[in-house]
Amino acid sequence: MAELLTIDHVGHRGDGVAIVGAQSIYVPYTLAGETVEVTDVPGHHPDRRRLVRVENASCERIAPFCPHFGVCGGCAIQHWSDEAYRAWKRNIVVETLTQAKIACDVAPLVDAHGAGRRRMTLHARMGTHEILKVGFAAAGAHDIIPVDRCPILDPALDGALDAAWAIAEPLISSGKPLDIQVTATLNGLDVDVRGSGPLPTAMIATLSRVAEKHRLARLTRHGELVLMRSAPVVTMGAAQVTLPPGSFLQATAAGEETLAALVQGHCKRSKHIADLFCGVGPFALRLATSARVTAFDSDAGAITSLQKAVTATKGLKPIKAEARDLFRRPLVPQELRDFDTVVFDPPRQGAQAVVTQLAASKVPTVVAVSCNVATFARDAKILIDGGYKLAGVTPVDQFRHTPHVELVAKFTR
Repeated sequence: MAELLTIDHVGHRGDGVAIVGAQSIYVPYTLAGETVEVTDVPGHHPDRRRLVRVENASCERIAPFCPHFGVCGGCAIQHWSDEAYRAWKRNIVVETLTQAKIACDVAPLVDAHGAGRRRMTLHARMGTHEILKVGFAAAGAHDIIPVDRCPILDPALDGALDAAWAIAEPLISSGKPLDIQVTATLNGLDVDVRGSGPLPTAMIATLSRVAEKHRLARLTRHGELVLMRSAPVVTMGAAQVTLPPGSFLQATAAGEETLAALVQGHCKRSKHIADLFCGVGPFALRLATSARVTAFDSDAGAITSLQKAVTATKGLKPIKAEARDLFRRPLVPQELRDFDTVVFDPPRQGAQAVVTQLAASKVPTVVAVSCNVATFARDAKILIDGGYKLAGVTPVDQFRHTPHVELVAKFTR
């Protein structure tokens, strides 16, 4: 049944929030002050509504630039003017820290979208009447929205959608859903396919032809090599790194450069740095221009790639890289004695085990990078309770048009 609601504000997930009695009602694609017609969303939580139409629009509403917006679930916000959107995104950080009773300066939001996303995951499913769909997950549904273009992608991903369709067509015959991760590299597209069964020889020959036609650098299945035309390489500072299959990489090149520059700015006087959750080395390889670095990550493949990059790069101070599960085996205070600075950039769940040990250490400077302000606030509280002072936080907008915000913070004691 349709109803009219007045939107009070935009929540931290990007949905408009209407206050009805004591209840908050969430309506995607709406803005504060708007009067909107909505309907229930069958099968969803009772506090969710679907937007039917905007009766009275906000003066901050703008036209979305993508024809798939509102149907594809990739972007939450394309309908909001830039200045208001940027203020809202910075305020996510401000409000989350305030709620956690953490007082600190929050710098202006740094835009780090750059040329756009350099990696993406496409989904391939066999739909009704055995019609193949390759695209992104639908907004609030299990369906797949086929796409022929995506305007938030880096031009280096040109051809990625066509390549994904060409890979999916022979593989989807079993009916199993596929996830196709594509990363833009200097030598072409790096593709990892998940969901297919073992590949017979004839299928590998078919995929080899696809790889040649679409100029793929490498094709892997669940991280196992199917074929490689050239090593998938990305530049990190003065180094070139060959990516492990399906490896983590910052979503945009500008995002990586922005985060790394902020980290470097906080490490100017450092002599020996521990880089925790180092991945393939986006911070370590830059920090080593002026300091010794010991880098740790649980991903052995990432550590191997970092070690090879170090060997092949001239002009760096020593970098030691070690595979270690920092959730189960965080560095303890005795191990931390050798470092004057610790940098950590954990996954979304944060680094509670790591900061508990840091709080008991005497490391003078800690630099935190986070993609989840809620877990950052939890971890920051542990450091502050352990005697550290939070000098300030810089929010970074790498995932433009979404509620995701990253940040870099410096702690000193």
